[in-house]
Amino acid sequence: MTPLVDSHVLINNARIAFGVHGEGEPVVLIHGTPSSSYIWRNNLPALIEAGYRVHLYDLLGFGLSERPWSGDVDTSVTGQVPILEGLMGHWGLKDAHIIAHDIGGAIAQRYAVFSPERLRSLTLIDVCSFDSWPSKRTHEQMQEGVETLIAKPGVEHRQHFREWLLSAVNDKQNLKESALEVYLSYISGPIGQGSLFQHQIRHYDPKHTLEISNRLNELAALPVQIIWGEDDAWQVVAWAQKLHDAIPNAKLHILKDCGHFAMEDKPDEIGRHLVDFLASQAAT
Repeated sequence: MTPLVDSHVLINNARIAFGVHGEGEPVVLIHGTPSSSYIWRNNLPALIEAGYRVHLYDLLGFGLSERPWSGDVDTSVTGQVPILEGLMGHWGLKDAHIIAHDIGGAIAQRYAVFSPERLRSLTLIDVCSFDSWPSKRTHEQMQEGVETLIAKPGVEHRQHFREWLLSAVNDKQNLKESALEVYLSYISGPIGQGSLFQHQIRHYDPKHTLEISNRLNELAALPVQIIWGEDDAWQVVAWAQKLHDAIPNAKLHILKDCGHFAMEDKPDEIGRHLVDFLASQAAT
């Protein structure tokens, strides 16, 4: 596994791993949970070839970025927005096209509502919105309590999340042969297991998206594209339609035979939609 993030910077006293690839108009990719920037590996070449400078990073508490020792550090969706803002400053970006997945999409929605001038366009892929999250399965698990979940035997933890990650795709064999072990490595072991619950699952709270849900109509002036897996078991496709209805003029693409980790199931189709959408903005 070759990480896409090969540089580090301190943003608000936290170490963030990031990477910048290609040349051209700026694009920022924001991953979700429980993944990392590695989920974009199959889309990066198409964006670079199409003439974009792609900026991506691991969220605070995720992937190769810092896993804060203190639980007081805010790694929620709301807490991640200042990290994005700091990175935009570090990269010298006045604005950029933003493409986001899962809770990355929740971060992007908040950023777009509160700082619309910083976005050239917005693409949302199988994102959390309104009160669509956490899923019923995750909510039930959270009832055990964070400390109990952190203390579970590593083998049991890893097996549970292996099955959980596989439920995010239709092509399970492909995920097993490609990125499954990478995703598991970031959320398992002495650091990863505790960090997953402390910095990710503990903050699965729809308040972060409900707070701005009545303002999504304000994104009408922004080019918005929504891409969704028809078989998404984590964020069912009905949420795509609700989000589409809430954002005037947004474009909606439903991908067949595709789960929640759409970039794993349909990387080529995703890549075409991304490049075509970005190119259409340049033409207007």
